[in-house]
Amino acid sequence: MSATVHEKKESANVQAKKQAVEDIKGKIGQAKSIVLINYSGLTVAEDTEFRSAFRKAGVEYKVLKNTLVRKAFNELGITDFDSDLNGPTAVAFGKDETSSAKVVADGIKKYNKMAIKSGYVEGSYMDAKGIQALAAIPSKEELYAKCAGVLQSIIAGLAVALKAVADKQEA
Repeated sequence: MSATVHEKKESANVQAKKQAVEDIKGKIGQAKSIVLINYSGLTVAEDTEFRSAFRKAGVEYKVLKNTLVRKAFNELGITDFDSDLNGPTAVAFGKDETSSAKVVADGIKKYNKMAIKSGYVEGSYMDAKGIQALAAIPSKEELYAKCAGVLQSIIAGLAVALKAVADKQEA
């Protein structure tokens, strides 16, 4: 009878792991950027603050089992992360291309304890240097605001020039 109970527990554990892999695959599919982080060395207070920064940026931050993340990537046909999924690993799932990289880079500067392992952006593997470079790029919203500012100044300059031409012709 104990063998049956043991078999049921194993079966439930296997099912839970399969569900976890499916959940991770869903997160990978929905994310525009993913960053793998070695988070070792953070205190509880620092980790809490770090998690808060992710929430404010709309990034989902999870500490997941390496084997489950590896299996999820492998089931999606992605094997680039196999060597990166060792040791303490946290995963940041971003809704845009830059926010997860920015929060991680800011956290590394602030706490000086973590390291970027690698990332996955718009279907492409990126090493740690690529993720750091990505963190330096302004977000789409920032770029749109800069573009709008440039266009607004061009329009204002054009209006001033047209008014000057009109005033000159009247005189």
